[in-house]
Amino acid sequence: MNYIDAHVHVWNQDLEKYPYDANFDPATVKPATFFPEEIIAHGKESGVDRIVLVQMNHYGTDNSYMLDVMRQYEGVFSGIGVVDDTVAKPDEEMVRLAQQGVRGFRLYPLLESPGVGRMFAAGADHNLAMCLLIGPDDLAATSRYCERFPDTPVTIDHICRIGVGPGPIEEAHVDQLCALAQYPRVMVKLSAFYVLGEAKPPYDDLSELIRRVYEAFGAQRLMWASDCPYQVQGEHTYAASVDLIRERLDFLSAEDKDYILRDTAEAFFF
Repeated sequence: MNYIDAHVHVWNQDLEKYPYDANFDPATVKPATFFPEEIIAHGKESGVDRIVLVQMNHYGTDNSYMLDVMRQYEGVFSGIGVVDDTVAKPDEEMVRLAQQGVRGFRLYPLLESPGVGRMFAAGADHNLAMCLLIGPDDLAATSRYCERFPDTPVTIDHICRIGVGPGPIEEAHVDQLCALAQYPRVMVKLSAFYVLGEAKPPYDDLSELIRRVYEAFGAQRLMWASDCPYQVQGEHTYAASVDLIRERLDFLSAEDKDYILRDTAEAFFF
């Protein structure tokens, strides 16, 4: 199977070596840790053997822990980093991190600023993805950036958090997201099922949302992800997240499933 999980966070509490950002109190972080060995074990049970790490916001713009994990498990992990988009030249830090295997950079919220513009330009020049943790209210700004930088790879996290809460899946929001398919370099992560729609496994209520996104973007621009460790809590399991794509969506062909569960993420992040 050799599936790829395209969105996972890891962290520890070695605060001397890997200090948290000043805005985070370690005592409030739940769970207290989530180690690379844990996600490797979860993945193994479901045929997942490679993982895209996303810089945890506890660490701010210090990507050291993620980079060390990538080096320790070479070939297993790829990475999405965070840089300070308020400095004069955030693109220079992007290039430095790209030389260490980072393939994308997280933005939240999506601000219309000179720094973010430089990041999008660098993404086009160096084939680095802008990885957007956004909601439907940010789609208009996303469209404007895609118009300005059509060659920049963009990934939309967690199906644009449509129905987050859990909450209703608004048809207008789905239409707005699907409209981004006109930009060939936009991809969507099918992830964080534990918090979308009814937020109850086996997540069948998300079928229509995923079908709409699939019909707009095609399987080659979709990638599955768990958003662990948050996917493995309470009644939610890692296997349930994988199986929504692998077993429960009858509109997907075997080839479609391969793209969503492996090939799209492999082509970009590995």
